[in-house]
Amino acid sequence: MTVLAAALGLVMGLVVGALGGGGGVLTVPLLVYLLGFTAQSATTSSIVIVGITALAGTLARLRGDRIDWRTGLTFGALGVPAAFLGTLLNRHVDQRVLLLAFAAVTALAAAAMLVDGRPGRPTTTGPAGEPSSAPPGGAVSTAVRMAVPVPTRRRRLGTAAKIVLSGLVVGFMTGFLGVGGGFLVVPALVIVLRMPVSQAVGTSLLIISLNAVSSMASRLGAPLDLDWRIVVPFTLLAVVGSVLGKRVAERLSGNALTRSFALMLLLVGGVVAVRALGIL
Repeated sequence: MTVLAAALGLVMGLVVGALGGGGGVLTVPLLVYLLGFTAQSATTSSIVIVGITALAGTLARLRGDRIDWRTGLTFGALGVPAAFLGTLLNRHVDQRVLLLAFAAVTALAAAAMLVDGRPGRPTTTGPAGEPSSAPPGGAVSTAVRMAVPVPTRRRRLGTAAKIVLSGLVVGFMTGFLGVGGGFLVVPALVIVLRMPVSQAVGTSLLIISLNAVSSMASRLGAPLDLDWRIVVPFTLLAVVGSVLGKRVAERLSGNALTRSFALMLLLVGGVVAVRALGIL
């Protein structure tokens, strides 16, 4: 079981390192269906695993301008109260409902990735109407293909509202479902704030780390129910995978990664929904 946990952790780490997120949507079903965790235990374990993995990815990006600290800390601060509320709700929701909610979020994430990854979508332009110089940074780099006009004074309030809403939603999902929300954070940073993808990925990992700390802090008053024999090897190999994933993302097509990951999410979400409904 320890070897299996380590292998699964490596896979999850590769995903987080390449995409700047997506680890939680893989970790929870892996823990539940392959390692025998309950839904509540899986969400708590996922927060530990994804949080540490994201922190490792953040530390690996300290050099250069790969993290927007101001935005990341602001986003993370918004997620703190939401993660706390999500954690409280998680304790009182039936396991079946948790898994169905998880499947729904997974399906929405997959659909968004498939839409963003369609060929022929317009590219993001710079302030002067020139093509953006944002480098590819994994599957989520397809978000830069969405044409986003330069925000005007009239739209700043709307942009701020989107940032607040995104921060609250991501924080809540971290506490409630045990997912880091990176698959929402990166597109939000690129589309709303016009952040280069490479910087958005690093900033996303910082936000995931902060939300994970908040969510775990709110769980300290209750039994954690963690199987450290599984969590430790899973986490250690996930950290290794996150470093390797960064290198993999630099060599592979962003479109190919997007489509492959989206299809994998659809498969995972479908399996979770079918099992939760007791169809199989």
